[in-house]
Amino acid sequence: MIKIKLKKNAKKVDRFLLNYLKSQNKSLLIKPMKYGVISGGKKIRSSIIFDTGKIYNLSEKKLINICAAVECIHSYSLIHDDLPCMDNDSIRRGKPSTHIKFGEASAVLAGSSLLTLAFEIITSKKFNLDSKIKNEIARHLASCSGHTGIAGGQELDLRYENKKKSINQIIEMQKKKTGKLFNFCLYSVGVVANKDKSEKLFLSKLGEEIGLLFQLADDLLDKKGSLSLVGKPVKKDNKKGKSTLLKLMGEKKAYLYANNLKRKILRKLKKHGKKANELVKTIEFILERKF
Repeated sequence: MIKIKLKKNAKKVDRFLLNYLKSQNKSLLIKPMKYGVISGGKKIRSSIIFDTGKIYNLSEKKLINICAAVECIHSYSLIHDDLPCMDNDSIRRGKPSTHIKFGEASAVLAGSSLLTLAFEIITSKKFNLDSKIKNEIARHLASCSGHTGIAGGQELDLRYENKKKSINQIIEMQKKKTGKLFNFCLYSVGVVANKDKSEKLFLSKLGEEIGLLFQLADDLLDKKGSLSLVGKPVKKDNKKGKSTLLKLMGEKKAYLYANNLKRKILRKLKKHGKKANELVKTIEFILERKF
């Protein structure tokens, strides 16, 4: 069952993060950092990393630092996205957003601390990889997290509100906002597996397509889902005038587009045969998920 797999993987990453934070000097920001990154969330990006690792026969021990770093980056982006100056959301993962619980200033600082913690985890001496490999992973994570990735995508998302944008503009925005971190998930596994440039390029592009699929599913959930299942306010994209493919195409066409994208992704994975089975299951889940 996919839900059981996601829960098991989330627990592994949470355990790693809790132990990592315990080993550090305590500060007043540890509580809001833990609140933002540990409790709740599917941690689907970590499962994508583990699933991709199976294709190249990599152990979870070799990938757990990357999973933890990705969850730190993802949680930092959510904490900042929820702030009143951005999307102004008061509920996240079925509980009050970090700025509601701890105040805006602490939320900003906790989010920024999770961002920097991600790079600390990747470059840790205890992460037993060659320094060149760690440098390449850290460099790609920076590219996918900053103005050319998540942050740049969020800026476009805010600027596109209540404006008429083309399909290509929306796809470009969503590939930055959501796709780039999925790009990193797959690319980093290729780096650890010591794959050549063409395979790493294949993985990074595939990651962006999976990220776009995830965003499409998220937009559909916003329209059709419920707060109790999704864990965050729904039917808010339309109220805020968000530029989405769902709004541009309509629900039926957007779902067809997403389903075709899913098929395209699965076709690309056929070259890896049975080794890609777990990744295929996770991709199938992404589009049909109810939470």
